[in-house]
Amino acid sequence: MSRSIVRQSKFRHVFGQAVKTEQNYDDIRVSKVTWDSSFCAVNPKFLAVIVESSGGGAFLVLPLSKMGRLDKNHPLVTGHAGPVLDIDWCPHNDNILASCSEDTTAMVWQIPDQMGTQPISEPIVVLEGHSKRVGIVTWHPTARNILLTAGSDNLIIIWNVGTGEALISMDDHPDLIYNVSWNRNGSLFCTTCKDRRLRVCDPRRREVVAERMAPHDGIRPMRAIFTRDGNLFTTGFTRMSQRELGLWDPTHFEEPIALLELDTSNGVLLPYYDPDTNMVYLCGKGDSSIRYFEITEEPPYVHYLSTFSSKEPQRGMGFMPKRGVDVSKCEISDLFQDDLYPDTAGPDPALEPEEWLEGRDEDPILQSMRDGYVPPKSRELKVARKNVLDSRPTPRRACPPAMAQPTCP
Repeated sequence: MSRSIVRQSKFRHVFGQAVKTEQNYDDIRVSKVTWDSSFCAVNPKFLAVIVESSGGGAFLVLPLSKMGRLDKNHPLVTGHAGPVLDIDWCPHNDNILASCSEDTTAMVWQIPDQMGTQPISEPIVVLEGHSKRVGIVTWHPTARNILLTAGSDNLIIIWNVGTGEALISMDDHPDLIYNVSWNRNGSLFCTTCKDRRLRVCDPRRREVVAERMAPHDGIRPMRAIFTRDGNLFTTGFTRMSQRELGLWDPTHFEEPIALLELDTSNGVLLPYYDPDTNMVYLCGKGDSSIRYFEITEEPPYVHYLSTFSSKEPQRGMGFMPKRGVDVSKCEISDLFQDDLYPDTAGPDPALEPEEWLEGRDEDPILQSMRDGYVPPKSRELKVARKNVLDSRPTPRRACPPAMAQPTCP
C-alpha cells in the first residue's frame, strides 16, 4: 500500500503550462487534409508543421529559437507531388526529417540550421515502393537510418535510408493501417487496422506474432503504443461511441489488464508515451484538453493524474524528445531531482542498420537530463547507393536525387 502512495505522490504535481503569447508562432496555415496524423513534429531544434500548399505538398520547418509572426517569405519544404500526410524527425540526427505523401512516396530531408530564403525542394533520398498514398512514417528508435512506412496499399516497408534500399516488406494487413508503433528496442512493432485487429509484428521474421480482435468494441479508429515493459496501451471507442483506453499484455491477449471509459467526445485519442516515467498523455483533435496518466504495476494499472485545459481546440500535436527539455525551467528547487528526471534516450544510435537486420537488439543509449539540452554535432546523412549488380534486385526502386531528376517524381 505504501508503494502505491509513493507512486501517486511522485507525479501528482505534474502540470501543463501554455507559453506566453510572444512565444507562439502566428500565421501558420495548417493543412486541412482530413487524415488522422498529428500534422506536426518537434525536436530539440525545430518545429515542423504540414501546411496548405498549392500544386503539391509542403511543410514548414521553424527553429525553436525564433518565435512570433511567421515571415511571409519563410521557405517551405516542397517536393511532394501530393499533400503531405505524415512527418517524423530522426531520433539520431536533429537535422533529418522524413515525410510521406498522397503521391505514394516517402522522402528524407536534410534541414540546415540556417534555413535561408529559398524553398528546400531536393530531398536526400526518395523512397518509392508503395502503390497508393503513404500515410505513416516512423523511425526505428535505436538503429541508425532505419525507417518504416505504411500506405493505403496496406503494405508496410522498412527502409535503410542510408542506401535507399527497401529491406523488409510486409503485407499482413487486409485493410487500412491506422497506426504503427515500435517497442523500446525496435525488435517489434504494433499496428491497429481498419479490420479492428491489434497486431504485434516481428519485422525480421516478417510475421505477426500476436493479435487481438477488437480490443475496443466500437468501429471508430484505434491507436496503440508499446509501453516500456512490453505491454500495449490502446485508445478506441466502445459500442456506444464512448472513448476508451486499455492496457494489454500481448502474451495473454484474452483479457485486458485495464479498460477505462473516458467520455463521449468523437475525436480519436492520440497517445504520447514517456518511457522514462511510464506516463502517457492523451490528446484528441478538436479537444481543448490533454489528460495524463501513469501506468503502474498495481491496480488500477492506468492511474489518472491530471488534465491540462486550453482555450483553443487542438488540431495537431508534437512530442519533443526529453533530451531537449530545459529541466531548470520546470524545477521549483535548485536541486536536480533525478527521480523525477531519470536518464532519457540520447541522440546516439545503439545499432547500425546491418546489425539490426542480422537480429541484434539494443535499448536506447541514455543520457542525463541534469545539464539540459546540448546540441550534438551536426552530421550530414550521406546516401551510399549500392551497385545493384552486386546484390539481388529489390522489388521496386528507391531513387535518390543524385540520379537524373526526370526519373524521380
